[in-house]
Amino acid sequence: MSVVKSPLAEQARKTVGEALQGALVDLIDLSLLAKQVHWNVIGPRFRSIHLQLDEVVDSARVASDTVAERASAISVTPDGRAGTVAKTSGIDTVTDGWVKDGEVVEIMVAALDACITRMRERIQTTDKPDPVTQDILIGITADLEKFHWMFQAENV
Repeated sequence: MSVVKSPLAEQARKTVGEALQGALVDLIDLSLLAKQVHWNVIGPRFRSIHLQLDEVVDSARVASDTVAERASAISVTPDGRAGTVAKTSGIDTVTDGWVKDGEVVEIMVAALDACITRMRERIQTTDKPDPVTQDILIGITADLEKFHWMFQAENV
């Protein structure tokens, strides 16, 4: 039963809903991964990377809320439960324990790359059925690509 009537046709709503759900779990996972390595980073670049990770966490959390609220607006119930995130995220997991600053950078570059790749696929998927959602995903992807660039520059 849907309590919110979608402005989109049923097939468009389904396609866009799947794209939004995928974006949601990737963004939640990105924020969790970034926070995990934020707590465990060590090395001479600790402070700068520690602060940079907080920026990623904040951005991913805001973006995940935007994505979830867009899903709700088109009558798709967002699912950000831990089990759903663990099963469906496209981002690799990280090990526990201390992580050297250079390795943290590599982890973040890989996580951002995975997230960006999937977001770009979603941008293509939402082109015709919902340009509003596509616009949201484009903005989020631009932010992710900025972080990707900044982390890459850390290990040059």
